Amino acid sequence: MTERSDHETRMTEEAHYRLMHLLEQEPYLSQREIAKRMGISLGKVNYCVQALAEKGWIKMGNFYRSQNKQAYLYQLTPRGLREKAAMTLRFLHRKEAEYQALHQEIERLRKEVGKV
Repeated sequence: MTERSDHETRMTEEAHYRLMHLLEQEPYLSQREIAKRMGISLGKVNYCVQALAEKGWIKMGNFYRSQNKQAYLYQLTPRGLREKAAMTLRFLHRKEAEYQALHQEIERLRKEVGKV
């Protein structure tokens, strides 16, 4: 895998993780509200929702009691819950590695500043 495709894969996985986390907490959010909260375009939200549904990680259903008949309920499937747990672990390991690298860089910079 190239560095670029590895980066794109991580970015996609992070978007999917954040979306799944948000939907688990608030399954009635509109895609417009999801886009606002995640800081991404409405098109990207739609793309991610469709990708997660195709993988069988979420299911969508119309929320018929709503005044807005376009409203959906997004639910993580059992398979989606397992994948979210695995993503959480991968995300945690990646963030811990980033933290360690950042901590080392800060220490190096402090030493460099101390020499000046």
